[in-house]
Amino acid sequence: MLLAIDCGNTNTLFAVHDGTDWRAQWRTATHATRTADEHAVWLAQLLALQGLKFEDLTACIVSTVVPQSLFNLRNLARRYLHVEPMVIGEPGVDLGIGVDIERPQEAGADRLVNALGGRVAYDGALLIIDSGTATTFDVISADGVFKGGIIAPGINLSMQALHTAAAQLPRIAIQRPDRVIGRNTVGAMQAGVYWGYIELIDGLIRRVRKEYGQPLTAIATGGVASLFEGASSEIQHFDADLTIRGLLEVWKRNEGRQA
Repeated sequence: MLLAIDCGNTNTLFAVHDGTDWRAQWRTATHATRTADEHAVWLAQLLALQGLKFEDLTACIVSTVVPQSLFNLRNLARRYLHVEPMVIGEPGVDLGIGVDIERPQEAGADRLVNALGGRVAYDGALLIIDSGTATTFDVISADGVFKGGIIAPGINLSMQALHTAAAQLPRIAIQRPDRVIGRNTVGAMQAGVYWGYIELIDGLIRRVRKEYGQPLTAIATGGVASLFEGASSEIQHFDADLTIRGLLEVWKRNEGRQA
């Protein structure tokens, strides 16, 4: 079985694929200093709940945008799975995605993996919106080339900024308010952040489509993308498995080259 690990700035996703289907998925908060042993204690208990153990995991692939976390995730695979993990972005790992931007080395591993995950499931040119710590908008051409995109602050950062910078504004949870016009401070904050963010997403999608000049299928993924379902008029698909599907495809493409 394959253990796929997607380490983001806020959360890390662990998922197990048995060769046919995804058996389980778990998320944990990303802490760059969390050791391999600490990861193992947590993961062993969750595996057991699914009737699995470390011995069942025979391969590992890792994508991370947190370089400090890679050392411990690599040690997790070596020490507890007894395998050398395949790491996105390292020499010899072919993603099967062309990169057509000014500095190709700046394309984040997570964005390229998303691009491949989108190519597997959808036809034509794509606009992938990944909502996490940041929200990225990435254009993938119909022939599978990463053409660039947009990086915007994530919705949680927007809410945090309000609380941090304004002394009298409380820390509140993000949720979809029924009204646009808030009748109290909390309602006004929720409306401003939520509906403001919906307009940011829809507005940027429209601008990207206009500038690109060709049809683009808009697909949303990421930890908070479900918040926007039913509110965005421009997103066509919500796909929570986009990233791990991309990781699986990278593994299949490179499995025979694994050292």
